Amino acid sequence: MAQQGFWSLGGDNAGANTGNQSPSTPRAWCQAAASKLSGGLGSKLCALLNVGELEKGAEPAAKQPPETEAAACGCNKTCNCTKASVVFSDLYSTDLLPAMDSDAKTMIFLQEVVDILMAYIVESFDRDTKVIDFHYPNELLQKNNWELQNEPASLDEILISCRATLKYAIKTAHPRYFNQLSTGLDMVGLAADWLTSTANTNMFTYEVAPVFVLLEYVTLKKMREIIGWKDGQGDGIFSPGGAISNMYAMLLARFKMFPEVKEKGMSCVPRLAAFTSEHSHFSIKKGAAALGIGTESVICIKVDESGQMIPADLERRILEAKQTGLVPFFVSATAGTTVYGAFDPLIAISDICKKYNVWMHVDGAWGGSLLMSRRHRWKLDGVERQGQLSDMEPSQDDVCPSAVLRLLVREEGLMQSCNNMHAVYLFQQDKHYDLSYDTGDKALQCGRHVDIFKLWLMWRAKGTIGFEAQIDKCLELSEYLYNKIKDREGYEMVFNGTPQHTNVCFWYLPPGIRYMEDKEERKKHLHKVAPVIKARMMEYGTTMVSYQPQGDKVNFFRMVISNPAATLEDIDFLIEEIERLGQDL
Repeated sequence: MAQQGFWSLGGDNAGANTGNQSPSTPRAWCQAAASKLSGGLGSKLCALLNVGELEKGAEPAAKQPPETEAAACGCNKTCNCTKASVVFSDLYSTDLLPAMDSDAKTMIFLQEVVDILMAYIVESFDRDTKVIDFHYPNELLQKNNWELQNEPASLDEILISCRATLKYAIKTAHPRYFNQLSTGLDMVGLAADWLTSTANTNMFTYEVAPVFVLLEYVTLKKMREIIGWKDGQGDGIFSPGGAISNMYAMLLARFKMFPEVKEKGMSCVPRLAAFTSEHSHFSIKKGAAALGIGTESVICIKVDESGQMIPADLERRILEAKQTGLVPFFVSATAGTTVYGAFDPLIAISDICKKYNVWMHVDGAWGGSLLMSRRHRWKLDGVERQGQLSDMEPSQDDVCPSAVLRLLVREEGLMQSCNNMHAVYLFQQDKHYDLSYDTGDKALQCGRHVDIFKLWLMWRAKGTIGFEAQIDKCLELSEYLYNKIKDREGYEMVFNGTPQHTNVCFWYLPPGIRYMEDKEERKKHLHKVAPVIKARMMEYGTTMVSYQPQGDKVNFFRMVISNPAATLEDIDFLIEEIERLGQDL
């Protein structure tokens, strides 16, 4: 197959209009590279990159020495690509840039990698392909040689490893992959991820990441404006995930109440109490453990049938904590719980926090994106009254190549005061630019990955209205699923009422247990149904849906929809597949 160049903008006709190119363009680069290569390899490289072989002022092709016809390259049709000119089994990483005269080999190798990636991307969206080629761990260990060795592997072996890795990877972009909160694949986000890896820099100072630091500043300000904070005032940071954002929130709340803890540690503060709902993310307790507060100091508040925190129980538990000598310092409300997708009543919780002078945080890692939807943002009414939000998250709903999480803080300067250490080898005070853009000192990490560009570029490509449309579509699909199964034979909803988010929680009851009169026996059998159906899904590779117990409820399916490739037909397929795989249970 003819290869598309890295700089091709117009497909097969990309090289037609080339008269205005300057010496700084890829064409000129290719010509310069071609002059260094013998045997016609340079001209073949130009053809491979689709930037043309003729340029005004270039030596005519007729003056080139005759070339020996290359062997077949494996393309499906006649082409002038140069794959056959490079034998990867004879090459190693040391033959690639920055090695001398390695430009052509590097570009051909990377083009080969791109071909592998493109084939995988196209296959991932094909409903006729498997979501997963499942193998048990011991089988997969034996399928390929995954061991690390002392001697270097050839580039041919490296390419084999790339293909094998993707062969057994989960196709998270597949329209019938519903297993996690973040599914699907956005092409612009993917391009941004590639660019970020190519830039290969860090986020601790402006001097090493000028554009990325500015994009983070612009994006965080825009998000604070969407929350409703005046003029987008406040602070924030991109973090590796929602768990870290929640720990940041707890860290800041403790510092706000007891700033001396930064230097003197927990021995100088009274025993603290944090509050969160029974259905909140486990990272709240994990953060308390990491910060030395202790998991026993995290008090779980009761929820109603739909999974929303009960404000009256929150106030009761705050008073109980105070009476036992604990100091309430932190309440984490949830906008979109992991399992039920429930939104805690933020206005009522905010009133209680204000009454007892407790810091309020909103964990919006799953549901915060609804702020971008005019139809659904009412579910977060009151979010503008709290001190922190992690996170109004378009990316989990809208398929960044990996989750991009943020912490947004209303009080400007608090993160800097809490976390800075003034490392002079990075944060010199006599630099020649505005030091407020050296954001690394307000982060817990020193090296911080560039996550901003994925979200920023996707936002540029879609616009806010594009994010809104995808969010609304996902909620429409979840409502379609709910309406289709709520009265369907063999299905029971875990809780009554239309789902608040895209989470649809249900049991499938195979014919063999639908009419069991012994409730305990029925419950025992039902607990085993979802795991068996899920295992069969993975072995057949047809679809993937998560399951779990919750409290006293036995295993049930938790269907979440965040994949923009999913359609009504995919929802119908899921229902039919569950019934097919569970019919004999």
